[in-house]
Amino acid sequence: MANPIVARSLDEIKFWSRIMKEHSLFLSLGFTYEQKQLIAEAQQFMDLFERIEEKLSRFTVNSDLRQVQAFNTEVYQAAASIYAYKRKILDLTLRCQIRHNNFPLLIDHISREAAYFANRLKELNEGKLAPTPDTVIQENVFFLKIMADHAKFIGHLLDPSERKLVDQAREFSHDFDQLLFQAVDLDYMRPQSETEPLLSQFLNQNKVSVRSLRDFKKTARELIEACRIKSIIHPLLADHTFREAERFLEIIDLFEANLSSQQ
Repeated sequence: MANPIVARSLDEIKFWSRIMKEHSLFLSLGFTYEQKQLIAEAQQFMDLFERIEEKLSRFTVNSDLRQVQAFNTEVYQAAASIYAYKRKILDLTLRCQIRHNNFPLLIDHISREAAYFANRLKELNEGKLAPTPDTVIQENVFFLKIMADHAKFIGHLLDPSERKLVDQAREFSHDFDQLLFQAVDLDYMRPQSETEPLLSQFLNQNKVSVRSLRDFKKTARELIEACRIKSIIHPLLADHTFREAERFLEIIDLFEANLSSQQ
């Protein structure tokens, strides 16, 4: 029988390593021609996470736990390194030492995802698999912020003449900001017991909203790929944000299943 820590570790690495590699590409595309060193560093991270993906293909859910834990540690170091790279870029940007075409919020956004990835690997190596009520709320705070950011990026990267789509993106941004504030409130006021009804309602509400945003992203991706809307959104970026919405839905399902098993 497969070890659940092994299965979850490989799943996290499969998803987030691809995300980290794509972050490196997006950053490099946003730099200006004279920022050759930063572009070279981005390429090094693309190569690093490609090697991780190649190594991942040698593992299965029946692999030895200790070998997977060692791999987790290796990937943790890569995630921590790309986090430091992203924060360096953000610091240089905020101090106006470099000027490029990546939004500061986008750089902060992708650094938060690197930190999340590193933390998940650390938790798995500590044997933490089943979510606690605290984890449920905090994970939702993280992903709701990610979804709100995505809506803002889409709204700003669409051509201004795409008024209807821009308005839809702004509405999603507002909706997810409100859900985020609600999640933070729940984190503060949550009682120490009898949390399941509150959490179940919370997760169900989030799922409905994430599905709507996911469908909007799917439509936008298809229109961008077919060159049917005007924007400066890279087709891979459209797919990237769609996959992250799908990931959030998967995590909500995991949390709901865990809550149901505790009842």
